[in-house]
Amino acid sequence: MMNSPYEYSITLPKNIENDRKYPVIITLHGIGYDERFLMDAVGELTEDYIIIGVRGDLPYGKGYAYYSLKGYGNPERDQFDSAVEKLSYYLEYAFKTYPIDLKRVYLIGFSQGAILSMCLALVLGETIKGIIPMNGFIPEFIKTEYPVKPIDHLSVFLCQGENDPIFPLHVGQANYEYFRSKASSVKYVIYPTGHKVTSNNKSDVVAWLRNELAMSDQANSSGNQNKVSSL
Repeated sequence: MMNSPYEYSITLPKNIENDRKYPVIITLHGIGYDERFLMDAVGELTEDYIIIGVRGDLPYGKGYAYYSLKGYGNPERDQFDSAVEKLSYYLEYAFKTYPIDLKRVYLIGFSQGAILSMCLALVLGETIKGIIPMNGFIPEFIKTEYPVKPIDHLSVFLCQGENDPIFPLHVGQANYEYFRSKASSVKYVIYPTGHKVTSNNKSDVVAWLRNELAMSDQANSSGNQNKVSSL
């Protein structure tokens, strides 16, 4: 049996049904936060999604981190590579442990978590259906040195603080241009804030995830009808 490489919290739908698979939201926090930070942001979706908050394994202030920094935008490379590997392994662990619909896996991350969510989507390809990176960037070495896979199936909701001093607007624009050329759909919203997540941002994320769920349910329904018609 696999063991989890990270501490984590999880919420399951209250009326969970046997033999049914559920979409999952996996949240990745920023430096100094913990696994509850983004779980609470999407808490009203607990009846529709399995929600998992993964805690970084490095203590940082009153919270945690997944890797250390040499400076903003300059991760300790060995720790970063290790975090990507361990998070990939964590996903395998979660898929084998919980009733997760493997076609509906979503990652949401803030700051350091946003960076990792984008990296995992590029490295894992079809394993990830959608990502919500909030105030982050894509390190150049990911594009040039990592084994990036096609993401033409991927849904992306990019969130950016207008006055973010860590990841300025031009960084968010670069993220948008990169994903717009490769992903299935990309939404990009700039919020009147700094390096933080606003209540409006949270509401938009919940609405986007509900829309994703509705579209996938509709696609599944159409697929089942087509199967019946062909019999």
